[in-house]
Amino acid sequence: MQLHFSPSLRHVTVFPGKGVREFMKVKPGSRRFSYRMVLYSLLFFVFLLRFVFVMTAVDTIDGQRKCSSIGCLGKRLAPRMLGRTSSSSVPEVLYKVFEEPSSLVNEKNPGHDIPQSLEEFMADVRETRPDAKTFALKLKTMVNYLEQRTRTAKIQEYLYRHVASSSIPKHLYCLTLRLANEHSMNSAARIQLPNPEQVPFLVDNSFFHFVLASDNVLAASVVANSLVRNSLHPEKVVLHIITDKKTFAPMQAWFSLHPLTPAVIEVKSLHQFDWISKGKVPVLEAMEKDQKARSQFRGGSQAIVASHSERPNVIAAKLQAMSPKYNSIMNHIRIHLPELFPSLKKVVFLDDDIVIQTDLSPLWDIDMDGKANGAVQTCSGDDKFVMSKRLKNYLNFTHPLIANSFHPEECAWAYGMNIFDLEAWRNSDITQTYYHWLQLNLESDLSLWQLGTLPPGLIAFHGQVHVIDPFWHMLGLGYQENTSLADAENAGVVHFNGRAKPWLDIAFPQLRPLWAKYIDFSDKFIKGCHITET
Repeated sequence: MQLHFSPSLRHVTVFPGKGVREFMKVKPGSRRFSYRMVLYSLLFFVFLLRFVFVMTAVDTIDGQRKCSSIGCLGKRLAPRMLGRTSSSSVPEVLYKVFEEPSSLVNEKNPGHDIPQSLEEFMADVRETRPDAKTFALKLKTMVNYLEQRTRTAKIQEYLYRHVASSSIPKHLYCLTLRLANEHSMNSAARIQLPNPEQVPFLVDNSFFHFVLASDNVLAASVVANSLVRNSLHPEKVVLHIITDKKTFAPMQAWFSLHPLTPAVIEVKSLHQFDWISKGKVPVLEAMEKDQKARSQFRGGSQAIVASHSERPNVIAAKLQAMSPKYNSIMNHIRIHLPELFPSLKKVVFLDDDIVIQTDLSPLWDIDMDGKANGAVQTCSGDDKFVMSKRLKNYLNFTHPLIANSFHPEECAWAYGMNIFDLEAWRNSDITQTYYHWLQLNLESDLSLWQLGTLPPGLIAFHGQVHVIDPFWHMLGLGYQENTSLADAENAGVVHFNGRAKPWLDIAFPQLRPLWAKYIDFSDKFIKGCHITET
């Protein structure tokens, strides 16, 4: 058989010999098979040459003496085929350099010999032709420098987000001041909520009772609007709004001037509850101790950011733990719902950073199986980032008190939209357990957990949680932007938990319309404080 190569190397002509012709006569149709075999052989030969070239180049970098291509190929390939490791020292040198402890690089003055980009590094390698060890050292130094810069940038981002989320935006401050002034000047802003005819409904268990604790008038208005507008039976809805003393007048003014008829709206300040004014309240004492312990233990945000050993996500968690909301009476007061509403049997508790998108009356038809808390579990779901939380994500299982009492792989559940069977709660020791563990955490310098009210809630309601369908509570809209708008629109309740609250400038713009649709931007108070849709 003879081969003829065309000058363009685009095709090969085969002239079969006598034996081949005889074979082809015996095997009709095998000519195409022969052509393919020749072509595949050539392709394999070309690939083999490129492989040999790479092997030879690696040996050259390693500083070894020159060898023939076939010799280098045999030296590298044969040990692998026989089940042995390569005798080359290139990998060992790289591993040794990379495994050595790294030293910090001065970010402000890194030195002229540290490349600050991949392009600079490649240009330097082409110019100096370093050996393997020098190559590895240069690469490691550059990577360490870039990692430090990335870490610093991440920490600065977390710090700026912490400041942005902890501050009161001027438009919210403006709204509170204008409503407080309206309350003092306009009698229509001081009407009784609810009106005398509706007062009996406040303790009527045939109604659907919702509880909202908030000192944010704008956020409370969105929760109330979304609740009533999506209810199939708004005349059976009773919304109990609990606020603090400083926000009571603005909150009352807003809902007096913006009635949600036929729903029943009650606005009440904590100081108006008899059981709080009679003496010492555990939640207030716990808040005072907690605040003092945090200020001494944390050392402030600058001390947290100055750490050179902790990972950025750990620093972010510590900054979040310093957020004022985690030591807010509005966040802690939910543990006293049975005392706040002694005549009610069941309530649905709502956070002020949620939006309701469906009728919630079916929640009253759920059989709680004698459990006190109906909640969505957060350990399984399509969103692996949000729905992957277990007890180990909130409690410190290196502490013996936690490790001996709970299992790290147990599912966590979500605060924000919870059904509370107050009768089952009153027959349990949930509240006492909450304060017992809160005290243990304070005594251990906050080493049992770091974040607010959910960890002690996970402990207090342990064994008292009835799991409800995730449709009723979609989480994570305030700390990750991967949630699609279509998925969020199909949820019964969406929760902007996290720093990126929808009333802040750092809110995710594609998700904010879910919240903004329940605000009347033509309202004189909204326009007067320059609250806009975008």
